[in-house]
Amino acid sequence: MAVPVLRALVLAGGRSERMQTDKGALHYHGLDQRQHTAALLAEFCPDVRVSVRPDQAADLPAGLKALPDTFLGLGPLGGILSAFQADPNAAWLVLACDLPFLTRDTLEYLVSNRQPARMATSFRSPWDDFPEPLVSIWEPRSYGQLLRFLGMGYSCPRKALINSDIELLAPPVPAELRNVNTPEERAAAEQELAH
Repeated sequence: MAVPVLRALVLAGGRSERMQTDKGALHYHGLDQRQHTAALLAEFCPDVRVSVRPDQAADLPAGLKALPDTFLGLGPLGGILSAFQADPNAAWLVLACDLPFLTRDTLEYLVSNRQPARMATSFRSPWDDFPEPLVSIWEPRSYGQLLRFLGMGYSCPRKALINSDIELLAPPVPAELRNVNTPEERAAAEQELAH
């Protein structure tokens, strides 16, 4: 069996309501988070797209390739489904843009432990032991599965992972999966990353 090609998707289409400003446009590493996340992913995939709402596509920094959501109002699931609609035969390495602590080493661990025969390869969340859908490799077979879950009224990609045959990895450095959602978390992250 040929292993499906791996493409990458930065999830940056959220409304960032708790942060009160676009999380993708924040700077922790000298670049905005969409650029930083895309650069991390580019080391593993030649094709990196940025999942955005259609109204955000024109605002992306130069050099980034927008993949506007075609499944609207579904949050992260809409971005993942839109990626599969763009290329249903690829596996998608999906990364949320609000993970400023994530390093290349952790991504490399995910990619090198990928199990293409399963629906997805995911990290176990250090906070609740459930799969982390926004730091995962979604194989082509997950497209139909996600559509089935959506048809049953579930728009949570985590629920699809919990109820499917996936490879669940312990993250090498659990703290790297910490996402930053509020102004308070942002201030703490900036302080930590400055050292």
